[in-house]
Amino acid sequence: MLVVLMGLTTVVMAQPNGRGEGREHNGGKHEMRADNQRGPGSELNLTDTQKEAFQKNRVETEKQLQPLRNQLGEAEAHQRTLVTAEKPDMDAIGKNIEKMGAIKTDMEKIRTKQQLAVRSQLTEEQRLKFDNAHKQMKPGKTGERGEGGKRGHSEFSRL
Repeated sequence: MLVVLMGLTTVVMAQPNGRGEGREHNGGKHEMRADNQRGPGSELNLTDTQKEAFQKNRVETEKQLQPLRNQLGEAEAHQRTLVTAEKPDMDAIGKNIEKMGAIKTDMEKIRTKQQLAVRSQLTEEQRLKFDNAHKQMKPGKTGERGEGGKRGHSEFSRL
């Protein structure tokens, strides 16, 4: 499911909105330019109530993910230190890999919980669009940048 969420972001971020406007990086955060016709969930025709609920959910999810992102970054930096040591300690390297895996698992659980919360508040028609957007994503077409690279997130995960 993470692959689907990650891949959707890549597609969405790579798509211009038809007027040469689109997402751009600004201090590590994605933004939409002043185009009110496009944005997270615009093709779902969300109600204002849904948008408000999803925004609140997204903020809460981000609060939960931020400390985990920090821990993962620290573990990745530690991993670089461990593997570049003159005499690498395979036990320590293995434990750190397990730690990074556990953090990533916790992050995916939080993202999945948020996705399911969003989905549960959609109408049947909106759920079909939401699910079809995820189904269209192909494995290997995610936002991966290679080893150690960061991956993007679905525009729907930002609802």
